[in-house]
Amino acid sequence: MRTIELKAPYIIFTGAATEATYAKTGLGMVEWRRNQCKGQISLNGGTVDLGLPDMTLQQAVDEGVGSLIIGTASVGGAIPDSWLDTLEEAAKLGIDIVGGVHTRLSDNDRLRSAASASGAVLVDVRVPPENLPVGTGKKRTGKRILMVGTDCAVGKKYTALALERDMKTAGLNADFRASGQTGIMIAGKGIPIDAVVSDFVSGAAELLSPDNDEDHWDVIEGQGGIFHPGYGAVSFGLLTGSQPDAFVVCHEAGRTHIEGWSEFKLPTFAEVIDRTIAIGQLTNPAIRCVGASINTSALSDKEAAAYLDRQSSQLGLPCVDPVRFGAENIVAEIIDSYDLSTHLAVG
Repeated sequence: MRTIELKAPYIIFTGAATEATYAKTGLGMVEWRRNQCKGQISLNGGTVDLGLPDMTLQQAVDEGVGSLIIGTASVGGAIPDSWLDTLEEAAKLGIDIVGGVHTRLSDNDRLRSAASASGAVLVDVRVPPENLPVGTGKKRTGKRILMVGTDCAVGKKYTALALERDMKTAGLNADFRASGQTGIMIAGKGIPIDAVVSDFVSGAAELLSPDNDEDHWDVIEGQGGIFHPGYGAVSFGLLTGSQPDAFVVCHEAGRTHIEGWSEFKLPTFAEVIDRTIAIGQLTNPAIRCVGASINTSALSDKEAAAYLDRQSSQLGLPCVDPVRFGAENIVAEIIDSYDLSTHLAVG
């Protein structure tokens, strides 16, 4: 897997974003690497608040910031012209620029020139390895659990990170496998699956979770959504290439339609489970759902608990908000479903 090195601490750039959905990279970095995030900077009109101090670029330099992380995204993954003045100024000041958008920072003449003059580094996270293979479909050793979503930006990365944490706490042998730009920034390694040419997506997923010990679990970050009209293709390839033994359905409470595609209603949990199993059985006939992960941040504690209980009763599987309440119930389901009590690590 491609390993990157980020110079800490960071300032997070949110551009002119007004919706948290489009600042998920910044939010993810704050959630999982907050001690390395010094501040935030936005453009005029930007209203997303990551809960970090607002900083100018000169203040960031004075605070010893090493990298500016692009914490927002535009549809299609381009670098808008409106970002360039800020990014160029940061590079001129010697701050590394870290981007996970589809357009490569290193392809921009202004940024390349500024970085060359100051010694700053342009870090393009969304660059897949060269010479990726076509998927083989051959069974690999070890176990895998994949996050799948009713939509994009519903918590697949957060669920995978929380699940890895709680599986390790329970004594299981588990590792997070990053398939998207923010996850790669957090983990320091991974493959940006949505930047891979479609013929090689399944092969990239196989490399992301290679052969391992029989008691080892790869906890794989999901991408897109199998019902998504724009991004369903990457979900299909990641699913068949991952060969998951188990999967978790991820959802946001209250969301009813595909974000940004308002004419498309969200699928039900049952629909996602049935289709995921139907596709996943191509490379792993034993695939099964072990629960649902639901972002309940729009609900009160009482409302969230009642909502999760209701969904769990309907599905007959544990439903959790892993950030708010933890993922222990899904971990218990995994242990019971796969008879793992004898495989738990000691100490």
